[in-house]
Amino acid sequence: MRTLDPHDLPHRVRCDDVRIPLKDGTTLAARVWRPETDRAVPAVLELIPYRLRDGTAVRDSVHHPYLAGHGIAGVRVDLRGSGDSEGVLTDEYLPGELDDAEEILAWLAARPWCSGRTGMMGISWGGFNALQVAARRPESLGAVATVCSTDDRYSDDVHYMGGCLLGDNLSWASVMLACNATPPDPEAVGDRWEEMWLERLHGSGLWVEQWLRHPHRDDYWRHGSVCEDYDAIACPVLAASGWADGYSNAVFRLVERLRVPRRGLIGPWSHTYPHLGRPGPAIGFLQELVRWFGHWLTDTDTGVEEDPVLYTWMQDSVPPSTSYEDRPGRWVAEPSWPSPRVSLQRRALLERGIGDPGETGDEVDVSVLSPLTVGQFAGKWCSYNAPPDLPYDQREEDGGSLVFETRPLSEPVEILGAPELELEVAADAPVAMVAARLSDVAPDGAATRVTYGLRNLTHRDSHAEPEPLEPGRRYRVRLALNGVAQHFPAGHRIRVSLSTSYWPLAWPAPRPARLTVTTGTSALTLPVRDLAVADDPAEPFGPAEGVTPIPVAPERPGEQRWEVRRDLVGDVSELLVVKDLGRVRYPDGLSVDHRVEERYSAHGDDHTSLRGEVRTTMTYRRGDHEARAVTRTVQTCDAEAFHLHATVDAYRGEERIASLDQSASVPRDLV
Repeated sequence: MRTLDPHDLPHRVRCDDVRIPLKDGTTLAARVWRPETDRAVPAVLELIPYRLRDGTAVRDSVHHPYLAGHGIAGVRVDLRGSGDSEGVLTDEYLPGELDDAEEILAWLAARPWCSGRTGMMGISWGGFNALQVAARRPESLGAVATVCSTDDRYSDDVHYMGGCLLGDNLSWASVMLACNATPPDPEAVGDRWEEMWLERLHGSGLWVEQWLRHPHRDDYWRHGSVCEDYDAIACPVLAASGWADGYSNAVFRLVERLRVPRRGLIGPWSHTYPHLGRPGPAIGFLQELVRWFGHWLTDTDTGVEEDPVLYTWMQDSVPPSTSYEDRPGRWVAEPSWPSPRVSLQRRALLERGIGDPGETGDEVDVSVLSPLTVGQFAGKWCSYNAPPDLPYDQREEDGGSLVFETRPLSEPVEILGAPELELEVAADAPVAMVAARLSDVAPDGAATRVTYGLRNLTHRDSHAEPEPLEPGRRYRVRLALNGVAQHFPAGHRIRVSLSTSYWPLAWPAPRPARLTVTTGTSALTLPVRDLAVADDPAEPFGPAEGVTPIPVAPERPGEQRWEVRRDLVGDVSELLVVKDLGRVRYPDGLSVDHRVEERYSAHGDDHTSLRGEVRTTMTYRRGDHEARAVTRTVQTCDAEAFHLHATVDAYRGEERIASLDQSASVPRDLV
């Protein structure tokens, strides 16, 4: 990324730390970057729980002053109960959070330096609440930019996928358990810091239990899912994600179903802003934000209304790897979505493999019962690219899977959109799952996963009202894989792999369940993009750039590990993930030390032996002040329930000032 000195921007920028008062007397910590100008300017809000003084301080210092330097105030606010804000945070996207957001927007619009027009932006949590607040239509809100977020909190979020419980549900719950256990900064809130800390420690609760108690699509998940009423959103929406991210599907739906000016952008990136995008290439996303908000909030014609509705990165074929510095490919543009340039190509699943278009074959039953080791090389549901967390060579997984593949392609094939499987399938148990992977197989046999999908087969007709399977009965099941843009070269093969487990990316069925798939009547449908399109843009975006970030001084090196372990004596398989950010010192003298360890294990093929554990240690030091939070979350299961045990220990110096121990069991309900 090209870095710019703030003095090189069109406007000089001032930065102020302020507290925003809410009607109930709570005050929120905020940092405001705004241009030094005599004219009133719009304000763009980012509202997240990740600690503006340290957690996102480096990232914030890159893009908020960039906006301000181009005439748009950037405002970063810590959610109620996080960072240096007062209160307690008890769950994601609660109505009270959205009420607070509306109050913040109204407060900003009333500032004498503000034009009265506001926007919202954010990645992940901040992208979620930007969409949700847009659906409430606050008076001043004129546009939003949502990155790596979703319109559907049940079907396309970190908790459940296709009705299957994701492993990241535990991982993410543990992240928030640790966040909620961190103290405010005494330098920001004064002597009340310990009182505020204890209030958070004792009041935030065990979020993972709440999420496990809602395994189906119900009102809990419908709240905050803007897919329930796309027409509620009345302001323009810019939506962006990456193919390595967990949220790219939402971009397709938003550009198709919103009725307001909207633009979609999907690059090769993991869960990050596009100007920081990895795998690369990163793009000039901050320039795009200036164009977007400048057009809708300042009435300046920046040309965004003439842009294609959707830009995607058409990925070239690459060997399998858990990490890429860059993904080769090219940008393709669609003037509308669904695109007239994409046609559906149906290929039957045959006993010998995947048929050519129009080819048919006999109905033959083939079956699979996968070992629990299938999934150890799946990578994360949502890649953060640290540590390397993309799927490895799929030959490691295909030995425990049912595999179909095409003949070597006689000519290249490009797909754009969501491949879909139509399976005629039976199971020998009332609860079963299927994991489907689509891979690009090179002539040397290396298999790179292109996309995948999961389906809890009790959810074959409805996520809201699932029904047990009748063992032995055949069902017609449709399974949409994650949307993707992929080039398959001539001479390569396209492979579909089906398995009955995908641990630890997803928790498998309560008991082993064999699946029987009928070939001849089962099929793969590919969204094939016309190779003859001649008007794709060469370089639609400028280079990635931002303001030079604040300097941080490393004080302890971190480490990253992603290890698959197999104990052949004890018949135990384990995935160990270490994300140690080391210790760094910020310009205000605060040192932060952060380490996370995740372990996921299974004993043989015993579905009741599954265990996930996440340990986090976070330490904050400045001078004689030291505060430390140590959290641990463990999830196990049997055939009837999930079992949780969580501990939180908080230390002021060497003195432990709080120790929490929470346990719960949640009955399994067709999951």
